[in-house]
Amino acid sequence: MSFPEEDLMNRDNRHVHAILLLLVILLGGLAAQAEDQNGGWAGDWLVNYQSARAVGLGGSFTGLANEPLGMNWNPAGMTQLSRNEVFLETSRYFEGTSINAISFAVPGTKYPTLGLSILALRSDEFDKTNDVNDSLGTFREGETAYLLSASHNVHARVALGANMRIVHQSIDEFSASGIGLDLGVLIHASETVRVGLSAANLGGPNLELRDTKETYPTLLRGGVSVDLMEGRGLLTADVERIGDFRTRVHGGGEYWITRKIALRAGFDGSRPVGGFTVNLPEDLRLDYGAGNNELGIIHRFSVSWRFGGFFAKSQASNEVISPLGSKSATRFDLAARTRHDIESWRLEISDKSGQIVRKFGGRGAPPAHLMWDGKTATGIPLPDGSYEYRLCVRDLGGLETAGAPQTIGIDTQAREISVPVQVSGK
Repeated sequence: MSFPEEDLMNRDNRHVHAILLLLVILLGGLAAQAEDQNGGWAGDWLVNYQSARAVGLGGSFTGLANEPLGMNWNPAGMTQLSRNEVFLETSRYFEGTSINAISFAVPGTKYPTLGLSILALRSDEFDKTNDVNDSLGTFREGETAYLLSASHNVHARVALGANMRIVHQSIDEFSASGIGLDLGVLIHASETVRVGLSAANLGGPNLELRDTKETYPTLLRGGVSVDLMEGRGLLTADVERIGDFRTRVHGGGEYWITRKIALRAGFDGSRPVGGFTVNLPEDLRLDYGAGNNELGIIHRFSVSWRFGGFFAKSQASNEVISPLGSKSATRFDLAARTRHDIESWRLEISDKSGQIVRKFGGRGAPPAHLMWDGKTATGIPLPDGSYEYRLCVRDLGGLETAGAPQTIGIDTQAREISVPVQVSGK
């Protein structure tokens, strides 16, 4: 069973509308970007920080934010997480400076999705001098940000989120701490289009080192993300306003070459960026992003581990189909658990190149099982070889949960041969 032709036409129209919306945001951001280009403000390391995946998308993550560290852009985005997730990341900057991050998130159903992120900036040693440039030794700078996040769907397609942002800064023997608030909203405009809005550093943090008081500027972001090619492609765009300092525009795209490898490219302001993802065994994922600034190229690496939570499972009763044998077909057993009621499902079977050779799908929850005879939808037998299959479900809140890929084989040469057994009489 497949979706009606009208649904496909409507989805194509939504793609066109979404792309037009992206263009409007990009043009508006480019026009506003010329207003000012000032830099240097309190907490700029945290305001400008981007995860490895976000770097590859040009920092345009407000309309997506579907990883634990995404709470730094839009805390409402965590409602898209379908599994518990641990996230680790490291970035190396100039002169021995580094930023390391750890995040953890637990998706909720009746209760909010909860998350915690810790980001730590550590510098190398700097020379300390007096007014006449005499050396007084060295010192280091360190800043740590704690983000405590909660988000929840207030409607099937609307999510709200909030962070409590706690920042601690130390320079030499001086230190200070401050607290601020972040708010975000994520709207699933359709099955393929998401719109996000966020406001960060509301009411602080305010830090006072020595006699100087510094206030983190308010950061306003708006973004949109669009799924293309049935989830294999992605386009994103963001516009952000940082206090009275500047307005910037970001944009990027992502394409999954296979189910295990994705490539990204984008622009962060006027600079090109890029990156990739590799899905590893045991639900591990590796992300890399590279961006250029005035001081050179910055590399970011992250690894995440997903476990528990919501799921979509599929299992074939026969791991090898033999049209000439007794196992001429297989039965797929299907099961899923989602945050909201299931809106639609699909079971995709693809060859080694990642091309889908057969797809089942429909509205509502998937059936308990279905049969497949190793042929395409038009009844053409598929060649011998190994194929991957997986179940994907989408709930009424727009959250898509994909199961782990499984393998099934087709072997037309495999036959069951019966050998007569002679029993000699006495």
